[in-house]
Amino acid sequence: MQTDSLSDRILKGERRALARAITLAESNRADHRAQASDLLARLAGSGRQALRIGLSGTPGVGKSTFIESFGMMLTGQGLRVAVLAVDPSSARSGGSILGDKTRMERLSREKNAFIRPSPSQSHLGGVARRTREAIALCEAAGYDVVLIETVGVGQSETVVSELSDLFLLLLAPAGGDELQGVKRGIMEMADIILINKADGDLKATATRTCADYAGALRLLRKRPQDPEGFPKAMTVSAVEEQGLEQAWHEMQFLTRWRRDNGIWEANRAAQARYWFDQEVRHALLARLDTPQAKAEMERLNAEVSAGRLNPARAAEKLLGTLS
Repeated sequence: MQTDSLSDRILKGERRALARAITLAESNRADHRAQASDLLARLAGSGRQALRIGLSGTPGVGKSTFIESFGMMLTGQGLRVAVLAVDPSSARSGGSILGDKTRMERLSREKNAFIRPSPSQSHLGGVARRTREAIALCEAAGYDVVLIETVGVGQSETVVSELSDLFLLLLAPAGGDELQGVKRGIMEMADIILINKADGDLKATATRTCADYAGALRLLRKRPQDPEGFPKAMTVSAVEEQGLEQAWHEMQFLTRWRRDNGIWEANRAAQARYWFDQEVRHALLARLDTPQAKAEMERLNAEVSAGRLNPARAAEKLLGTLS
C-alpha cells in the first residue's frame, strides 16, 4: 500500500490502517523503515495531539485490569482511547505471548478503543523501541488518550516517562513502606502513584500503603513541573471501579496546569531531543552489524584473547574503521 493512501485512511481514523502502519513502524526491514519514515512525515502536519499516559508497575499489580476499567470509563465519556501494551520478549527464543488484549475483553470490543500489544524485543526500559512512533500514529488517527502499558518493571525502568505527558505508577497494597517510597528511580519519575486492589480484605492495607507513600513523596525534592500537592498517592480499585473518576480528575487538573504554565510543550520538546539522541545511538550500533565490522571485531577479539591488545585499544581500532 502506498504511504499517501495509508496516511489518508489513518487520518480518517480507520483502525485497520492504523494497525498496518504500526506493523510497518515496528519492522526492521530497510524498505519498511523508509516507508514508515515517509508515513510519519506525512502525518506530522495533522496537528493532532493526544494525552499520553504512561503506566508502569510490578508484574501482577493489575495494570491490564486497571486499563480496561479506566478505558471503559473514558470511552463512556465519549473519548477515543488507544492502548499500547508492551509485552516482554523471551531472551531465549525472542518470542512474546502478546496476550494483554485477551485480558481486556470488554475494552477490546469497544468501538472507540484500539488495543495494540507489541513485543519489547531486546529493548530495555519497559517499552518497545518503536512505541514512540506508534504513539504518533495513534495521535494522527484522532485518539484523545493514549495509554502506554509497560512490561512489569523495577526501580530503574523509567524510559516510559520519556514518552508520556503523565506517568502513573501502579502499586499493590503492602508493597513497601516509606523507605521504599523515597528510593530514587521510578518513584521520583511518577506524577501519580495509584495503590490498586483497594477493595475487600485489602482495602485497609491499601489505605495504609497509600499513607506511607504520600508521606514519602513529601520528603522528595519538589519538581518544577508540579503544582502544589503533586506528585500524589491515591487508592483505586480496578475490579470495583472505585477511585477512577477521582484519579482522572487529578490527571486533567495536572495536564491543564502544565499546559497553562508552558511545561507541556517544553516537556515534549525535551522528549523529542531525547529520542533524536537515541536514534543516533541505535544507528551507530547498527553499523556494527555489517559483515565487515563483524569480521574486524572477530580479528580484534582474537588479539584481545591472546593478550596482545588491551580491550580499550582494540575498541579504538574498531571505531576507527567505522569512521
